[in-house]
Amino acid sequence: MTLVVALLVAGVIIFMFLLIASRGFSFPWFRFLVKGHESGFSFREISLLRDVAIENKLKNPTHLFWSVKVLDRCIRSAIIGFRARGTEEIRSNLEYLNQLFDFRARVELNQPQYRLGIKTTRSIGPGQTVKIVLGGNGVYQSRVIENNRRHLALAYPKGNKLPPGFRWDKQTLKTYFWRKGDAGYYFEGKVIGDFLVEKIPILHLAHSEKLVRNQKRKSVRRTVGVMGVIFPLRSISRANEDIETGGGGLRCKVVDISETGMGVAIGGKAKAGIPLKMQVTIGGELIVMSGIVRSVEYKTAKNMSVLHIEAKRPSLLMRAKILSFVYGLFASEHTADDSRQPQQKAVAERT
Repeated sequence: MTLVVALLVAGVIIFMFLLIASRGFSFPWFRFLVKGHESGFSFREISLLRDVAIENKLKNPTHLFWSVKVLDRCIRSAIIGFRARGTEEIRSNLEYLNQLFDFRARVELNQPQYRLGIKTTRSIGPGQTVKIVLGGNGVYQSRVIENNRRHLALAYPKGNKLPPGFRWDKQTLKTYFWRKGDAGYYFEGKVIGDFLVEKIPILHLAHSEKLVRNQKRKSVRRTVGVMGVIFPLRSISRANEDIETGGGGLRCKVVDISETGMGVAIGGKAKAGIPLKMQVTIGGELIVMSGIVRSVEYKTAKNMSVLHIEAKRPSLLMRAKILSFVYGLFASEHTADDSRQPQQKAVAERT
């Protein structure tokens, strides 16, 4: 134990010596070290962020530990510098950018709306989509119409044909939902009213104070709404980031995107488990990702499906392109609608 303490003290002394020996010691860097450690950053990460603070002449470098705006400004500055020197795709620079993106994601996902969540069904907002698992019959889709003091009012569930004589009344429902910008949740609640008998397609579900929060968001997602092309893969092992210039693709609409996946809307029905490759131009950059369809939401009225794709981890270069868009680093240079970008249009016309 004594040896461990001695090593830690020696590490701090060496770290402080390096700080003192560096330029820009006018800022109380010991406070920077303490704040960084309190925020969960390692000595190596704090050292890197110190260099970022000095490079960007930050008046209060501790903002790097909690402000996404400051981090965005520093990342944007680094990208602009690399572009000016023509070194944006050099591996060491890409590794540096990706470390900054890691810090940025950590800071945002540590904010209260991602970290705390909700504790009771009384906090579920109207319009929330939910999935109901009914043993032996499959998964049913519904949404919250109203949330009041006594119950949740749900739209009548849609899914597989129910057994003859089945009624939802008095059933205990296993219910799942994904809260936007937060996490996945699960709860069980008893149906205290089935109003289809009165020709009103609504269920009243008793509130639950036992809301289980899981599947916390691992990445920041951004709404897109542009046209793209998906290509079927025989196996996810064949995933790559090569640009597809031939046919065989299916036009689609990219609903949202993150570094870990995307939502894609297509016509007709689809099923989960299919490996796909996606190609879309966003923010002036051609994005190529591959992944597996983990779940499908079929919208009967529009005869369309929204595919939720879990992506393979992109390359350093592709991740930098994706996150530059997700974080809006160069939003003033591009509009969200890049559906007519030349590269994407050329591919779409061949499908």
